[in-house]
Amino acid sequence: GWKDAINTTIINFNNEKMQITWAARELFHNENVSFSYTFDEGKHKVWKPCPMYLLDHNYNSGCLFKTEGPTLAISIRNSNGSEELFSKKLKSDFYIKPNPPENVTFFWKEDTVTVSCNKPERAVKCLRLELQYKSTFDKEWQSRTSRCCRIGDQGFDSRKCYSFRVRLQRLVPYCNVVHYSSDWEAETFWMNGTLLDSCDDDRTPQSNTVIVLSCLLALLLMMLFLLILLCKQQRLQMSVMPAIPDPKYIFAELLNDHNGNFQEWLDKTNHVVLQTKLEYEEPECITEAESQQEDEKNGDKQGPLEKIFAFSGTAENSDLKAAQIACLIPASNTIASFAGFHILMNDDMYVTL
Repeated sequence: GWKDAINTTIINFNNEKMQITWAARELFHNENVSFSYTFDEGKHKVWKPCPMYLLDHNYNSGCLFKTEGPTLAISIRNSNGSEELFSKKLKSDFYIKPNPPENVTFFWKEDTVTVSCNKPERAVKCLRLELQYKSTFDKEWQSRTSRCCRIGDQGFDSRKCYSFRVRLQRLVPYCNVVHYSSDWEAETFWMNGTLLDSCDDDRTPQSNTVIVLSCLLALLLMMLFLLILLCKQQRLQMSVMPAIPDPKYIFAELLNDHNGNFQEWLDKTNHVVLQTKLEYEEPECITEAESQQEDEKNGDKQGPLEKIFAFSGTAENSDLKAAQIACLIPASNTIASFAGFHILMNDDMYVTL
């Protein structure tokens, strides 16, 4: 009874070649079996040895031979052929796997696509044409099946690129005992009735544009962020650590013209300040002195006019000098002494050492 439990895989390739396979290592441990077959019927059968073995780790695991009729008998024996390990009779027509469809054509009319192929020479009624397609936005294939050898569908978007593939199926259980379909015909790519090499050609320009725009936008946002960060950092630095003036610009004259001689620079600076002060206030002081003399003249009415000219030159010079000093030194000023020099200071002045 264990002979009937052996599983074999039987494929009749378009009724041209037979392929019988079995699990060699699981069924026949460490034994290389032999295979024979016959398409003859009746008592006088001629058994043929396998012309081409299929190997699995150097063990015979299958046989490939030519299809010669609708009825097939197979036999698997031990290596020397003295004992039969498995035998079976079958209808080879019930294990047909068709070839892929030939001369596939696509006809487009608006949103409708019609696909057709050449009719096989045998058993056309047992075949069905299957069409599968998907657009660049679909993840799964959409499938349509129709009688051989023409099929159509509608609802296609002219703005999308579609992938198409077709194959032939064998009807079960009327024609086959197992579900066998042909291999898929070469995949083709279409967009609005135009054959393309690939749908990637339709996706690439749009993808490149999106990538370029995204990179530019990211770059602009990054530049804006860095600019804002830089402004905030400068404001924070100015508020926390204000800038310290460089002394070389304040004392440029001291360092460049006087070679760092502070005493020489101070003498020249005091002389310039004093001279500028005198030149600026001399007319006002003279006017005040004259006004004071006129007041005294008006107030003193006892002496004649000639007495004014009778004053000595020393007294006159003393009065003028006192008037000038009184003009040069306002009441609100203070005198700062440094190394024997007197520096005039008021509310609007300060001395930097």
